[in-house]
Amino acid sequence: MAEGRIARMGHWCFRHRWQVLLIWAAAVAVGVLSAGPVFSAIAGGGGSSSMEAVQAGAVLDKSSDQGGVVIGVVAGADTAAPAVRQDVRSLAVALKRVDGVAAVVTPYDTGLPVAERTMLTAKDGAGLLVQITLSKLDDDAEATAVDALTDTLHGFAATLVDSGQDSARVTVGGEPVMEKQFTEQASKDLNGAESLSLPVTLVVLVFIFGGVIAAGLPVLGAVVSIASSMTILLLITRFTSITSDAVTVVTLLGMGLSIDYGLLLVARYREELGAGFPPEAALSRAWATAGRTIAFSALTVAAALTGLLMFDIPELAALGAAGVAIALASMLVALTLTAALVGFARNRIKPAKVRTRRGGAGRRMPSAVAEAPGPDKRAASAETGVFAGLARRVQRRPLTTMLVTAAALGAASLPALSMSMHLNDTGALPRTLESVRVSDQLAERFDLPTVPTVTVVAKTDAAALDAWARRWTDTPGVSRVYPAQKAGPGLATVGIDSTGDPEGATARGLVHTIRADRPDGGRSWVTGDAAGLDDVLQQIEDRLPPAIAVTLLAMVVLLFAMTGSVVVPLTAVAMNTLSLGAAFGLMSLVFQHGFLADPLGLLTVDGFSPFTVVCVLAFAFGLSMDYEVFLLGRIKEYVAEGLDTDVAVRRGLQHSGRIITSAGLLMVIVFGCFITGRMGSVQQLGFGLATAVAIDATVVRCVLVPAVMTLLGRANWWAPARLKRLHRHIGLNETVLPEPAPVAAPAQPRTQPWAAPEVRMPTPRQVQGVEGAERLPARRGEQAEPPRFTATTVLAAPRAVTEVRAQTPAVAPADTPIRHRRASLGIAYLWWLLLGLFGAHYFYLGRTGRGVLYLCTVGLLGVGWLVDPFILPGQVRKANHEQRGN
Repeated sequence: MAEGRIARMGHWCFRHRWQVLLIWAAAVAVGVLSAGPVFSAIAGGGGSSSMEAVQAGAVLDKSSDQGGVVIGVVAGADTAAPAVRQDVRSLAVALKRVDGVAAVVTPYDTGLPVAERTMLTAKDGAGLLVQITLSKLDDDAEATAVDALTDTLHGFAATLVDSGQDSARVTVGGEPVMEKQFTEQASKDLNGAESLSLPVTLVVLVFIFGGVIAAGLPVLGAVVSIASSMTILLLITRFTSITSDAVTVVTLLGMGLSIDYGLLLVARYREELGAGFPPEAALSRAWATAGRTIAFSALTVAAALTGLLMFDIPELAALGAAGVAIALASMLVALTLTAALVGFARNRIKPAKVRTRRGGAGRRMPSAVAEAPGPDKRAASAETGVFAGLARRVQRRPLTTMLVTAAALGAASLPALSMSMHLNDTGALPRTLESVRVSDQLAERFDLPTVPTVTVVAKTDAAALDAWARRWTDTPGVSRVYPAQKAGPGLATVGIDSTGDPEGATARGLVHTIRADRPDGGRSWVTGDAAGLDDVLQQIEDRLPPAIAVTLLAMVVLLFAMTGSVVVPLTAVAMNTLSLGAAFGLMSLVFQHGFLADPLGLLTVDGFSPFTVVCVLAFAFGLSMDYEVFLLGRIKEYVAEGLDTDVAVRRGLQHSGRIITSAGLLMVIVFGCFITGRMGSVQQLGFGLATAVAIDATVVRCVLVPAVMTLLGRANWWAPARLKRLHRHIGLNETVLPEPAPVAAPAQPRTQPWAAPEVRMPTPRQVQGVEGAERLPARRGEQAEPPRFTATTVLAAPRAVTEVRAQTPAVAPADTPIRHRRASLGIAYLWWLLLGLFGAHYFYLGRTGRGVLYLCTVGLLGVGWLVDPFILPGQVRKANHEQRGN
């Protein structure tokens, strides 16, 4: 049995699979119940409270007793018709009766100024606006009010049709409606991507593993990770706000990592089965090696995300915390649930086929393999195959390969230099959302003023603020200065528009100018889209260096603990940087420059959200290190066995290349399915992560890494003497497992020529009806000989019995008797109390059928669970009696 904590964990879960399954079933149930509250808690990226733009919003919100504004757009109606006038006035009365409505404004209100009436009427006279101002409400009350107003406004279209306006239609928008529709669309995008990616992933895994059972294990792990991510996000919402990007990325990460980890574990388990080990031993060996790699991988991904915790932006910090938690949760799911599921499947998972290269035309084995004798030939055959051949070709010209690959990745990175940033880009919003179409109509058909580029909030009166604002009228870059308005007791606001892009360089320059020349008197704040973007970028610029330092330090420490080298971590970071640059270059080329955007059905934008860019940067970097650990883990196994670096690279790539590319393909499928979403941010995240993984799993890991490691040779493993001594004490060394012992042939010294095995005449005993065969033990009372492999040829007329004793210890048989522990009444009651509704106590007692019945009927609808404590002592006695009988 393999040693190590991870191997022991896997073995325990293998033996106690029902308990593990029940625990994760309960976790899934909690996750499903958490999904609704998570999506309800989604908020816009407000930013840090230390940002001036955020502080201005908080001041306005505190001083005002009003909430958001819902806008109803009536199109296709003659605004001059008396029937329309009467119907709109009746609608206003009905809207005022809705709980939470503070005011309703229509073009037909008495005493309404002419200018305002004009703004509420369409330019062509065939439409009008209805503005509904809400009171300051909590989230639930606001959602209820928005639903009631939306239903009332939609129903008003039928009233207009009855009044003779046959082409009349009503659409509803405004900030509260838009936030609600964004949340619903984000949920639809996530659910749609998950529903599409999981079946496709399962089909691909069936082709990879050649069986449905083995393919289903990573997919089941992904489902559990998705549910777990909802629970983690729900806990985080209790402390801070989250955005739809956070939900998308965390779900993506949970699915991707779980599938990758499950793939690696099942593939290694099949490899050990193919080597001749029984299921239990094969699992321990797989978990001792691949499980260790997964643990390193999860820690590496988590370390890559710790940099997000350095930002003083709650949404990014929450994203970092959620990412770290889901990486560790995916590791836990893979190491425990997969072991339990393997315990159920056992030999139903097909062993990996031994791939050999046959000689012949067009498929010749390398000479080193063809000429190798016995065990050397088996060892050298590990260097045959597609990926070993690729590594061999790379190693012939490593410098040229490295330079060409690096140049290609650098060229792909060039479009990233033209990336621009936007907080609120309408191009990223799907026009299928009703509230987005309303925003478009307000800009095209009405003279309703848009939100000013810059808003100044000052603790002064409106007249004084208005006098200060007039000085900006003739300033270059200013297109309009609005009249100052009172916003509350001793508080006033004034809006200023800039020319060009409202979040462009001109607008941001205007923000800097105004902040340098503030109104006299009390405190003032400058806010707006341009100010908010400037604050966010300044925060990122200030916190990015320490965030990068923390991430790189964690990476270097972890990879040093794994490899004992300071060179490998540094080269890994450099290659990941090239991979990320190429991914961002392609993102800019597609989304900002429109290359292939229309054929792919993607939304083009003027700029990327800083939050999206940081998310892709952090998570793509973590996933890149994930594949680096996959490859290094196998290479380090061979280096620990004493092989040369070049040989270790070839064998490591041959054994891990198929896993890395398969895992990369599955990741691309998962992320690619999110490109089918309608929200621009979801498309950008899916495309960015899919592109980064595709480049990293193919070009970087299969070409660039072998080239660099070949060039460096033994220098890959260099470290200062002090660090080497430190690594011997604290390093996490590879688990080197012995190769499976040959059972069909005797072990002979390599230096001696083959000799005929010793032939011993049979003893006159009977074994299974064959006369003259030896049996162990001989008779009752005789002491059995020590266990050892025995190859016996029976000499019976006309055959002979020849015994050849091998000196190699045998692999334990598959069907090893399991010692049953005596069931405890106290533990049975504990299982009943904690998870009795799901039949946990029956699984503990070995009553699988009753446990499944309780699991499917939730404890027989609770009645059976209430009766169980009275019959549990008898059930425990019965279970112990049956075990003694067996």
